[in-house]
Order: sequence, then C-alpha cells, then structure tokens
Amino acid sequence: MECILRYNLEELKESLSKMGMPKYRAVQVLGWVYKKFQTDFDAMTDISKEDRKLLKENYRVHTLELTDEVHAEDSVKYLFKTLDGHTIESVLIRERDHLTLCVSSQIGCAVGCKFCATAIDGLTRNLRTDEIIDQLLQIQKKILPQRIRNVVFMGMGEPLANYENVRKAVEVMVSPWGIDLSKRRISVSTSGLIAQIKRMSEDPIMREVNLAVSLNAPSQKLRELIMPISKTNNLSELMQVLKEYPYPKGRRIMLEYVLIKGLNDKKEDALSLAQLIGKYKNKFKVNLIPYNPDPELPYERPSIEEVYEFQKVLWQTGISTFVRLSKGINIFGACGQLRQRDVVKWKEWKKGERAGLQSL
Repeated sequence: MECILRYNLEELKESLSKMGMPKYRAVQVLGWVYKKFQTDFDAMTDISKEDRKLLKENYRVHTLELTDEVHAEDSVKYLFKTLDGHTIESVLIRERDHLTLCVSSQIGCAVGCKFCATAIDGLTRNLRTDEIIDQLLQIQKKILPQRIRNVVFMGMGEPLANYENVRKAVEVMVSPWGIDLSKRRISVSTSGLIAQIKRMSEDPIMREVNLAVSLNAPSQKLRELIMPISKTNNLSELMQVLKEYPYPKGRRIMLEYVLIKGLNDKKEDALSLAQLIGKYKNKFKVNLIPYNPDPELPYERPSIEEVYEFQKVLWQTGISTFVRLSKGINIFGACGQLRQRDVVKWKEWKKGERAGLQSL
C-alpha cells in the first residue's frame, strides 16, 4: 500500500490513471489532504464511492506513528515511529507572532559534528519524502486552527545528503496543489556540502528557499577539528561557492555559528570570521547560537556576556549578527540536541546543572 504523501501532483495523476481514475482526481485528493487535512478517504465527498474504495484499497495517507510529545513553554517536541521501528523527532517552536516547525530529514546523521548529539548515533538511513511531509501534516492537523507558517530543515540529519527526498518535500510544501507555503518561509540548513550547494543553486525550486550554512569556525584547522566534513569540503572553497550563490538582491545566506566555551568563542575568532566574510557583508548574516548541551558531550556554552561580546565585534565590522537563543533546550529539542530517543529523559536535566546549562 503506497503513501499518498510520496507523490507530487504529476506522479499521483499517473498513478491514479493506471488504476482507471481520471487524472483530475489527483487534484481533489491532494486538496483534501493538504488544504483540509483530511486523511479519511471516505470523507472525501466529491469523489465517487467507487474511486474512494480504490483509494482505500491502494493508498494510505500517514506513514509515521506519533508516539509521544513533550511540552515546554516555548516549544513542543514530537516523537514519531517509522514503519521499520525507528524514532525521529520534530520540534514545533512558538515564535512571537507565528509557529515554526523544525523537521528531520534523516534518521541520525553521518556528518559527525563533535558538538552535535544527533551525530552520536551515526546514520541509520535517509527519510523518504512521505516521512518528511508526514511530520508537518500530522503536527499541523493536531494544532488546528493554528497554522504553521515556517518550516526549517534543521532537525535530525544533513538535508543536502538526502537531496532528492528533501527537494520533493520542499516541492510539496511550496506548490499551490500542496501545502502552499511561501518559499521565503522555508529554510534548509547544511553543514556545507559544496557539491550539493552548487546543485541547489541550479535548482529552480531549491535556490529560492532560505539557505543556512553551519559554519562554526573561522579557520580550516578549527573547523576540521569540530566538523570533520571540512576535510573534504574545504572552508575557503565553501565560502567562495557561497559568495557566488545566485540569491536575488536583498536576500542573504545565514551563517550559523555555534559558540562553544573556550573553543571558538574568543575575540580573535570573531575577527577571523569577519575577515573570512570580507567585503561580502551584504551577502551574509550571522546567527550566533550558544551551544546547546547534551549529557553525553563534554562541551559547555559561554556566558551570555561572552556571547554578546562576540556579537559586538562582528557588528563593529559591519556584519549583521544576531544571537539566536534556542527554544526547546530543556526538552532536548534545540539545535544539535535531537536524537533517536524512545523515552525522552528530560526532567532530570531541566535545570541543566551537569551540562552547564545557563538560563539565557
């Protein structure tokens, strides 16, 4: 039985046509699923009984099982189980005037960033398009009438290492026949896969979404130390590709910089980062993210004073720099904290005493 969410419009037209249904049924079905969040084929009343019967016999809508959720004041972490028994996590973030959903694109991650909890488990497999979309669909249906406005591919995994599935998921999210989100409301984060960023820049769908690059170090040597992928994706080459990225005037690439106490948070690091950006100040904006701790990792976050001192150095060189105080940190739902957890053990860590967690 196939999942409806794996198809784009043209693919579903062909699939339904092979079963003897008119192709326009695809528009009707996707309208029910993505506009009305209806997952019961029997409730799709503008479709004939015979075709509804065929749909029930051959397709399903959901491919994930929502098994648990953990609430914090600023966010909710949802745990899903895949059909083959793995666990993935998604985080709904409450912003001041909108909701943002952080989705996962892989089960685990192979990139191996030393400060990221997701890397501890390694990579199990890529998520399929339907598994990516189902995170959004189930959470959106659950919180109606509130609507998710922004989607960020910043959950488990390296999105550009799962390019085809992520691309099709983005297509579903932005298409009028799909969820119909603005391309400006979708962000794809990458650790800096140069070949895939080039591919993204040539893709008419992907090059219009927001690009965020996890930089985290101003030099090749330091970046290799905390992000081994930099050995094969050289920092200077990465920056050159980003400087040439074909964004329209006024759009900027987000450089994400996780500040780790005593490792990459010194004034000299900020000055080196400014030098790395150089004259391309209008091409980038920097998001400073104080490290989000995990009990199995040895790192700590700098003090808020040190964070703002780092920001000040960059502002003084003319670089737009923002401090992103992560939400969901006390439920292990913040940047770099997501893992395959069958049970969310967060209450004992809520105060963050062992991990050096500070209230920011």
